[in-house]
Amino acid sequence: MIRAALVGLLALAIQGKPSLDIHYVPTSPKVVQAMLDLAGVTAGDVVYDLGSGDGRIVIAAARKYGARGVGIELDPELIRRSNNAAQKANVSDKVRFITEDIFKADLSEATVVTLYLSPSTNLRLRERLRRDLRPGTRIVSHRFDMGDWKPEQERQVDDIHVFRWTVAPRD
Repeated sequence: MIRAALVGLLALAIQGKPSLDIHYVPTSPKVVQAMLDLAGVTAGDVVYDLGSGDGRIVIAAARKYGARGVGIELDPELIRRSNNAAQKANVSDKVRFITEDIFKADLSEATVVTLYLSPSTNLRLRERLRRDLRPGTRIVSHRFDMGDWKPEQERQVDDIHVFRWTVAPRD
C-alpha cells in the first residue's frame, strides 16, 4: 500500500501535478455526521474542510444545516468530483472548492474547520489555526489529535475518534 502511494506521488510529480502529502481516504457518513454534530454546525456557519477530498463534509453541512462551505484540496480531480457532487446535491450556491495549499489558504472566513489529515500535518497546522482563526472558531478532526493541545470534546464513532477544539480569545 505504501509502495502504491509512493508510485502514485511520483507519477503526479512527473506529470507536473502538485505533490500530495496526504492520500485521499473517504470519511464515512457516520463520521461526517459526528464531526458536524460535534462542531455544532448551524446555518450561520462557514465550514472549511482542509484536504476536502470529494467534498462530502462541506456538502453535508450545506444540505443538512444550510451552512456555507469551502473545500480546500490539492488534487484537481477531487475538486472536479466535489463540484459534480455539489451540483447533484443542489448546494452549488452554498459551497465552493478551491485548489490550494492548506498552509497558504486564507481561512479568515471560517467559523468551523474540519480535518482528516495526519498526526504530523495536524501538528504543523496547530499554531497557524490558533493564530489565524477568529476566537470561537471550532476545529474538528477525524482520527488525529493536536498533540499537547487537548481537545474540549471527544467522541468515538465505531473505532474512530473525533476531536473538537475552540480557538481561544486572544490576550
